[in-house]
Amino acid sequence: MRLLIPSLHILGALFIFVLIGAVPLAACAQAARPDQVIHFTGPNAEVIEGGVWLPAGPDDGSAHPLVVISHGSGGWYGGHADTARALSDAGFVVAALTHPGDNFRDQSRGLRLTSRAPQLSSLIDYMTGTWAGPVTIDSERVGAFGFSAGGFTVMSIIGGVSDVRAILAHCVAHPEVFACRLIEALGGLDLATWQPETRDPRVKAAVIAAPALGLSFTDDSLEAITRPVQLWQAADDQILPSPYNVEPVRDRLGRAPEYHRVDNAGHYDFLPPCGPELKAEAPDLCSSAPGFDRAAFKVEFNREVVRFFRQALDPNLAP
Repeated sequence: MRLLIPSLHILGALFIFVLIGAVPLAACAQAARPDQVIHFTGPNAEVIEGGVWLPAGPDDGSAHPLVVISHGSGGWYGGHADTARALSDAGFVVAALTHPGDNFRDQSRGLRLTSRAPQLSSLIDYMTGTWAGPVTIDSERVGAFGFSAGGFTVMSIIGGVSDVRAILAHCVAHPEVFACRLIEALGGLDLATWQPETRDPRVKAAVIAAPALGLSFTDDSLEAITRPVQLWQAADDQILPSPYNVEPVRDRLGRAPEYHRVDNAGHYDFLPPCGPELKAEAPDLCSSAPGFDRAAFKVEFNREVVRFFRQALDPNLAP
């Protein structure tokens, strides 16, 4: 059964995700290039594309921790290449996927948010099982990074159970917010495809930036999450605004997260700085508030992400 929220005037801004992918392979390919492009089998035998960033320096024979990355709506595996490279330079193997049906080429399954976590689990299956890379992965030290819809994905994979009824009620009460306008624009939520329980216990730590629909995760499921979480919020997020997305996660986790609120930041400031061509093609995506230096922020952000995963996935620390 497909449920539609009340009809609204659809604004062009709803489709900014199209611009995210309009030029990535041309304008951003060099900066986003991974060390390997991979293809692996996902749920329902679907072939999924991804990228792998390898640890810097000579291989000393030790097993490396793995971090998997889930992009936001309409993105692709290279969308967080700066963070991936920072982690690989610090000794992690990093693998990101392009979510089928929710990427810059294809938005046909953009509302099947609970289908994303099983895809991310399939990436972990591949990297810890089938992948024949030049270094060894420590399958006991797996972390996950997610932004926006990817934040929802990572919340799901660490145990968050999303109640679709909470989303529907939210959109009746607040039809003006971006997520609800996007839900309407893409045709409404399909309850038949909503699979709320998608936890993968192999993920031992998570970094979540600007998570989507945090209000939908149940109290009991969040209370049960005791894995280390680093949680980021853009103080001026107009896409996933306060208090519906970050705060419900921050305030209800069973273990208090390491919480960062970034003053003057907008939603897209968690993406890499844009080059000239992408700025011309997608100015809304690339614009920051006056005085906010996205490039400088991303250097600090990546440093904090690396520090967190180093500490959280330290084999000498108890899980």
